[in-house]
Amino acid sequence: MNAQHIIPDSIQTEAKSALSYFPQLDSVPIEFKFKKNIKKSTMQARPTFGSFFRSKNNRRFVILISETFKISDKEFRTRDIPSEILIGWIGHELGHIIDYQDRSKLNLIWFGIKYLLSENHIVEAERAADTFAVFHGMEDYILKTKDFILNHAQITTSYKDRIKKYYLSPEEIMELVNQRNTETSQD
Repeated sequence: MNAQHIIPDSIQTEAKSALSYFPQLDSVPIEFKFKKNIKKSTMQARPTFGSFFRSKNNRRFVILISETFKISDKEFRTRDIPSEILIGWIGHELGHIIDYQDRSKLNLIWFGIKYLLSENHIVEAERAADTFAVFHGMEDYILKTKDFILNHAQITTSYKDRIKKYYLSPEEIMELVNQRNTETSQD
């Protein structure tokens, strides 16, 4: 296990699998932490509070994972969802960390403020995280996660609508894969 990564035993396999797509995060301190409840979200990646006062190279990150999520009126434990879906969700969050890494302190603070105040910025940030995950080869997991959410009969329409509004569609993901493959074959 990487000493830089703190991962609960219940998601070791999934977190390590997702991290394997992001070798540049091997030396980046990331703690995966379960939390009782995260508003409007299943997971959330962010720099730790103390990291705002450190240089880019010394930042630490936390990925908060809601212990439960609701499908209709039934509550499910996040650690009980299918492994490949969890890998996709974690991969998306690692995409956020890739996005945050090169931002200055001021840019990160401004990013957070815009995320809280602007729906357009939420769309931009979530689509960027999906894009980073896809460009790192995680499209199968990201697509399975989207499929799980969008085609699960018991997931509320409001949650599905949020996913459709803020995140890349399966079609857009396939366009990115084609773009990535075209760029790779030209190199």
